[in-house]
Amino acid sequence: MGNPFYLGRYFHLETGQTGDQPLYYDPADLTTHAIVTGMTGSGKTGLCIALMEEAALQGIPALLIDPKGDLTNLLLHFPDLSPQDFAPWLDTDTLRRQGKSLDQAAQETAERWKNGLDEWGIAPERIRALKNAVRFGVFTPGSDSGLQISVLSSLQAPGLTWEGNREILREKISSTVTALLGLVGYAEVDPLRSREHILLANIFENAWSRNQSLDLTELILQVQNPPFEKLGAFPVESFFPAKERAELALTLNNILASPAFQSWREGQPLHIPDLLYTPEGKPRHSVFYIAHLSEGERMFFVTLLLAAFETWMRTQPGATSLRALLYFDELFGYLPPQRTPPSKTPLLRMLKQARAFGVGLVLATQNPADIDYKGISNAGTWFVGKLQTEWDKQRLLDGLQGASPDLDRAAYNKIISALGKRVFLLHNVHQKEPVLFQTRWVMNFLAGPLTRPQIPALNRLAGQGQDLPTRAPDSPPDFARLQPVSTQSAESASPVLSTASPASDLPGSLTRPAIPSAIAEYFLPVALAMTEALRAADQPLPRDVQPLGLLYRPALLADAHARVVDRKLGVDTDLHRIVLIPDLDRRTPPRWEELLRPNLPLDRMQPQPEPGARFEMLPAVLGDARLLAALQKDFVDWVYRTASVTARANEALKVYAGPDVGPAEFRAACAEAARQARDREITRLTASLDRQMATLRDRLAREERELMRDQVEYEQRKREETSSLLEMGASVFGLARKRSLTTQIAKNRLTQQAKAEVDESIEAIQQFKAQIAELERQRAQIEQEVNDRWASLVNQITEIPVRPRKSDIFLERFGVAWMPFYLFYAQGQLHLLPAFL
Repeated sequence: MGNPFYLGRYFHLETGQTGDQPLYYDPADLTTHAIVTGMTGSGKTGLCIALMEEAALQGIPALLIDPKGDLTNLLLHFPDLSPQDFAPWLDTDTLRRQGKSLDQAAQETAERWKNGLDEWGIAPERIRALKNAVRFGVFTPGSDSGLQISVLSSLQAPGLTWEGNREILREKISSTVTALLGLVGYAEVDPLRSREHILLANIFENAWSRNQSLDLTELILQVQNPPFEKLGAFPVESFFPAKERAELALTLNNILASPAFQSWREGQPLHIPDLLYTPEGKPRHSVFYIAHLSEGERMFFVTLLLAAFETWMRTQPGATSLRALLYFDELFGYLPPQRTPPSKTPLLRMLKQARAFGVGLVLATQNPADIDYKGISNAGTWFVGKLQTEWDKQRLLDGLQGASPDLDRAAYNKIISALGKRVFLLHNVHQKEPVLFQTRWVMNFLAGPLTRPQIPALNRLAGQGQDLPTRAPDSPPDFARLQPVSTQSAESASPVLSTASPASDLPGSLTRPAIPSAIAEYFLPVALAMTEALRAADQPLPRDVQPLGLLYRPALLADAHARVVDRKLGVDTDLHRIVLIPDLDRRTPPRWEELLRPNLPLDRMQPQPEPGARFEMLPAVLGDARLLAALQKDFVDWVYRTASVTARANEALKVYAGPDVGPAEFRAACAEAARQARDREITRLTASLDRQMATLRDRLAREERELMRDQVEYEQRKREETSSLLEMGASVFGLARKRSLTTQIAKNRLTQQAKAEVDESIEAIQQFKAQIAELERQRAQIEQEVNDRWASLVNQITEIPVRPRKSDIFLERFGVAWMPFYLFYAQGQLHLLPAFL
């Protein structure tokens, strides 16, 4: 056993405390590979950094694949632990939110790191030894931010004789071809069923068996004209017709044509010995930072790296000690169950075979379910941290039990459930039983994932960046990096075509490519002057501009309208759908909804191209009449499925309106309909009450007139009675004619009778008024109830999607549309700028 790795101290589950006894790990056990798993915040990154630190101290070279940027922290070792060393790597935005100055935070970080190292018994001398033990460097494939790596050097002959290394070379060919096809869109190809894979693999084998290297240009030419006549029992033309090979050649040519891919062709070759050791023989830790790449580019690079590493490994003599490490951080998507991405096959082969060559794989993942069962069962060491779900835990236990059938699943289940931060279960097939430990303080500063702009300074810190460019990757672009106005995919290609002189190597041809007669052809109008096109691109007109005319680029144009009609709902609308697809991919069905161009000026379409214009080559996919017929049908079906308008309906009120009526206007119509219906119902329900009230009001009026007459008569009777009484008194004194008592009594009787009639009328009036009031109350109650009921119906509005009939879909245009671009020479480069809206 060599010098062991110091990873932490034993942890006692019963007390929940970390003990004093250090945990050491035999590096030779890594030849049976290790899997590190734990959720975010479990301490997984710190453990992996510690593993790599120990490997560096032992002089073990390593290749490290870094999809997120965490492994860049391996270059942040500061033996002096001075605040100024930490300051450049602190997040100033976080400090600003915390209200801390940079100097204060740097001082606190340095103190925290010093105290942490002291607590774990790590002296600054050990950090200095780490810094000097290996040569650190960060490579950025496809970017000049870090050390550049030329991945296309993988097409070169490996320098091994074919005889005696046939199996090794064929495995490398298979992985290289799979990666190359994956980069251009052929996902998860089957080497035994894919014609593209078989053709390319035979081209590689034909060259490498003669120790002849290929470059991408030569590969493309040989795809068009293979250097052999047969593939298996069939002639090449029968197995893979020239027309379809031309399509593959065009697809591969996109790699060469893309300015963005130029950086993939520059830098240090993908030569594994040079990545593991310096020319002086000093071990390297080469970090491959791939966070900036797309998923397809990541898979392409990782597969090529794995293929190159496997080929180097297979040429090494057998060993029992650890010769080299391959560390893969965040394995998700590269060794998945059920699927077979290009990276999976070389990974599985190395997990099975690398032990014999003294090569160890360390694979890290947050989720055990990310790893294929075959990969799980081939790992001899497991570092298990806190997991996120019960499913993750059971998946992990399945893998452990597959590797160790005698495993006590219940005990492991209990232990894993109790794990906390920085506490890991170490399961090692070379040890009798599992152990728990807490990870030690790492010597490198854990600054978190670093970004591309930080990598040049990081490499300079490691003594690797003297010749790196100082321009930050995301600095403002100059005119040579001008992006076209349109956001559509084909138009987003870089307008910088080359650095050739304006008289040579112009793109395209003056001859317009022939288009099959079954395919329609259109020419988009030149709608912008060059100055307008530059303003639309928000760029000033550069000096010394030399216009070179127009370049037409082909695209697929689809134009249809749908008439949506529903008489009941009041809908009669035309919907227009215009789609422009500059980069049509035979293998990927178009997402029509993502490529809509509603403002394309089709009414100004030109019948012919501009005189003197150049034309790009027509991609094979746009010359395939059968494919375009299928796409035309799919486009019409898509318009039928997705074209719809929204009508509004109030079924209770029988009110309907199409999309031209807004919500407020429709609500007002519903309110008017409810008001009219309410008035009709109130009229119907209150008709009887209104008749009764009318009768009572007539009676009341008559009674009031009768009361007035009775009151007049009553007053008259009272005057007569009073007059008669006075006369009778005067007669007693001889002052007047003598009146009889009988007359006076008669007068009094008439007065009382008149008063009774008045009282009767008053009582009748009161009764009439009370009856009218009751009827009015009943009417008001009916009005309120009816009003409330109809008012509640106003808001019962539903939105109804209305779709067209299949017969109401009308295809206006479908075929190849030529898009005009300005081609001009400025500042030593050719530029391309859209000339259409």
